[in-house]
Amino acid sequence: MTNEMKVQFLSRSVNEGFARLAAAAMVMQCDPTLEELSDIKVAVSEAVTNSIVHGYPGVTGFINMECRLFEDGLVEISVIDYGRGIEDVDKARQPLFTTNSDGERSGMGFTVMETFMDSVQVESALGRGTRVVMQKRLTPR
Repeated sequence: MTNEMKVQFLSRSVNEGFARLAAAAMVMQCDPTLEELSDIKVAVSEAVTNSIVHGYPGVTGFINMECRLFEDGLVEISVIDYGRGIEDVDKARQPLFTTNSDGERSGMGFTVMETFMDSVQVESALGRGTRVVMQKRLTPR
């Protein structure tokens, strides 16, 4: 590993932008392409938004984000919440599935993460929270 950062913030929607920019600032050390940087920012936004909307519906809690940079160009970003957890991770990963009944959510969060990152792993326990680990290998330059 060449570098690592950890940050904790409240599950407020205004902090989604902060998380996206913090991850982007860290990844900039690896000289990513603009497309790679954009992909990472979108995936982080989706993971953090999922934690805010689904992990802590109607309440405020903490979200942790960890970013690890490796010598071989691998970037690993984890978004961890301690909210309500996901009852069925496989079902939640299906396109258009959502637990939010307000009609404003498309249910595409995990699909978007999987589209922009090389791998997405999800671990969750009811009443204890969710960890999303995303990896992307940057193009050598």
